[in-house]
Amino acid sequence: MSGEIKRRGLMLVLSSPSGAGKTTLSRMLLASDGGITMSISATTRAKRPNEVEAQDYFFMTPQQFECSAVAGDFLEHAMVFEHRYGTPKTPVVEALRVGRDVLFDIDWQGTQQLKEKMRDDLVSIFVLPPSHDELERRLKTRAQDSAEVVAKRMAKAADESSHWPEYDYVIVNRDLRGAEAKVRAILEAERARRTRLIGVGEFVATLTK
Repeated sequence: MSGEIKRRGLMLVLSSPSGAGKTTLSRMLLASDGGITMSISATTRAKRPNEVEAQDYFFMTPQQFECSAVAGDFLEHAMVFEHRYGTPKTPVVEALRVGRDVLFDIDWQGTQQLKEKMRDDLVSIFVLPPSHDELERRLKTRAQDSAEVVAKRMAKAADESSHWPEYDYVIVNRDLRGAEAKVRAILEAERARRTRLIGVGEFVATLTK
């Protein structure tokens, strides 16, 4: 159609200390918005009983992961809690090209790498817990990590939280519905950003004939 306005997709990053709620917020956003898809990461960690290959992660051996990293197949990759994680490049680039948004549940290290490679396509949000005590409570009630792992995650939370200035937006997750509403508002605003729209000039020309 002549004068049609199209849009390049964007990369929406949600980062937070473990237990602050980014994964739950990601699931809520995916369930309510058909225009965004989850980026599936590759990882060297073992598959948990409830996880599905190519749906939750691409599970790789350390050797397979290293080969892909050397070949430049990842947009970003990092070591997190003794395991490697990476974002396969091809599906993300193709989604952006056809106007689909891609959601990332990654840490600050991965976000920095995405920023270096594709800054114009990136929208980053850092999710903070309402308090230290609430973060510890959430980690303990998840019941999927040992007490030792919870202690390690709490020790690392302060370091992770110190990276909030590197993000475009910051949300304090006091309640999930309120936090989700803020994420959706950011997403809608960024979708309307002039630099992501294609064909605006042609469209305006049709209005002034």
